[in-house]
Amino acid sequence: MKTKEELPDCPVATTVALIGNKWKLLIIRNLLVRPWRFNELHKSLDGISQKVLTESLRQMEADGIITRTVFPEVPPRVEYALSELGESMRPILDSMQAWGNSYKATLNN
Repeated sequence: MKTKEELPDCPVATTVALIGNKWKLLIIRNLLVRPWRFNELHKSLDGISQKVLTESLRQMEADGIITRTVFPEVPPRVEYALSELGESMRPILDSMQAWGNSYKATLNN
């Protein structure tokens, strides 16, 4: 997790630094529904490379936004889920969804 000194002073810039890229937002969108396995996420995110998905998941885990659970099975099963901190972003994504729907509705008028 980043320290206060590593984060921007502006709270909006802090949020953007943590979740401000396209892929992280879409990963969080999926994880708001349920835990996902790596290959499920990869297939659901059209255009993302395995490298970018891996890097995004590792960074979000390091930032405390998601959890990674390894199940002791053969072959090993790994699931990604939102942490309590990640779950606290639900209102942000809900607002983005509402705004996007509203915007699209204005285009149809």
